Amino acid sequence: MSGPLPLEPRTGEDTLTLRLGDQRTLSLRLPRMRGREQEIDRLAAEMTEALGPAVHSYEIAAMLESEGLTADVIRERYGKKDLFALADALYQRVPRAFPEPQAPRDPWRPDHLRCALRGALFALPGLAHLLTAPLWQGTDAVPALVTAGLVSWAFGQALGHRAYLRLADGRREAGRTLLLGALAGAALATAAGLAVAGPGPAAAFAAAQSVYLACAGVLLVLGRERLLLAALTPLIGGAAALLWWDAGAAVRIAVPLATVAATVAAAGFALSRALAAPAAAHAARPRALLSVPYGLFGLAAGALVLSEGRTEPFAMIVLTVSMGPAEWLLYRYRGLSVAALRSAATPSGFRRRSAGILLLCLAGYLLPLLPGALLVGADPATLLALGATLWCALLLQAFGIAWPPALVCLAAACAVAVPALASAPAQPLLLPASCGAASLVLVAWVLGRLGRPAAHT
Repeated sequence: MSGPLPLEPRTGEDTLTLRLGDQRTLSLRLPRMRGREQEIDRLAAEMTEALGPAVHSYEIAAMLESEGLTADVIRERYGKKDLFALADALYQRVPRAFPEPQAPRDPWRPDHLRCALRGALFALPGLAHLLTAPLWQGTDAVPALVTAGLVSWAFGQALGHRAYLRLADGRREAGRTLLLGALAGAALATAAGLAVAGPGPAAAFAAAQSVYLACAGVLLVLGRERLLLAALTPLIGGAAALLWWDAGAAVRIAVPLATVAATVAAAGFALSRALAAPAAAHAARPRALLSVPYGLFGLAAGALVLSEGRTEPFAMIVLTVSMGPAEWLLYRYRGLSVAALRSAATPSGFRRRSAGILLLCLAGYLLPLLPGALLVGADPATLLALGATLWCALLLQAFGIAWPPALVCLAAACAVAVPALASAPAQPLLLPASCGAASLVLVAWVLGRLGRPAAHT
């Protein structure tokens, strides 16, 4: 007897082939080698999670090869002739299992503390008017403050948009835009207040307001909300002291001036850090026309809010505080829309989900305004219509749709402001009717534009 003794499984059985000296062979059937089958079962149990999602045995062969399984081990331990035979045995032992992929992290998850802080920062500057009101009551300071405020809001909205575009190139480029823009905005608003009131205390109040708004805008764009809150500390302390102490004229002037000085210092510090960042290699300046609709929206929104504040001054406080939750809901709308995009199977299905998300977020913003309006004695219908208009406009702007909300809000502001400037008799229903019509147009625009899957990809 001579020659090799190959062991080759056939039809699930082990055989021993003997080659005889006269070229004849003799094959003997051996008992099934249960030990090797148990080794395969054990390997399948160990790799169940990895083997379940495989759609072909070749995938399992690739896994085994990556584990460093050699041909000798495959033959001696598992009784298979090669890697593919072992992979096929494992594929047959493990049932197919395709687990759902892990849900990705929400890219639009809002920062709760930051949104709440921004809402407070929008409202806290109103304490300055509480402190200084006895000094300018009975003077022509109110028209100067209103005019300078409208210019600051309009210019600040446009500057903020342009600075955010420049942030895509780098903090240094955004810092340069903010530095030049804040100086120009403060000068323009001060000149507008001076043109209305002429030289005197009223122009000084308008100048201080303009400088503060310009510097606060810089800090908000650069994400320095905590620094701005620290700069407002003198104002918060001075307003709180009024509850127990009747401050004199010197204190009522010194506290707001200290706040303005602290805000200027904070903005200077933030700008110096931004300008110290490395310059971008290739930074193309965006066209100024892109920021124009944001400025027009700022002007229209300011006019609408001031129209409401003319008869219901405390309603302005409710609106400014609500801007923090409004920003939070803008993030939630985007996050929920991305989740709906993953789960919807058809465009019509996504459109229905998008409409539900819009109603949910809009209701989440408006419902807290109702008790706020009742608390300050304002007309709920007017406040809710104005809030819906502003929130829908901000939502469209968040998706880069700027001209439609700007023009709709501007039309509503003109419908309210023109009769007031013409000294026409007061019409209490004009503001809620204008804002109600504007909000309906904007809601329809949101459903039409943002109800498409392409808007969220």
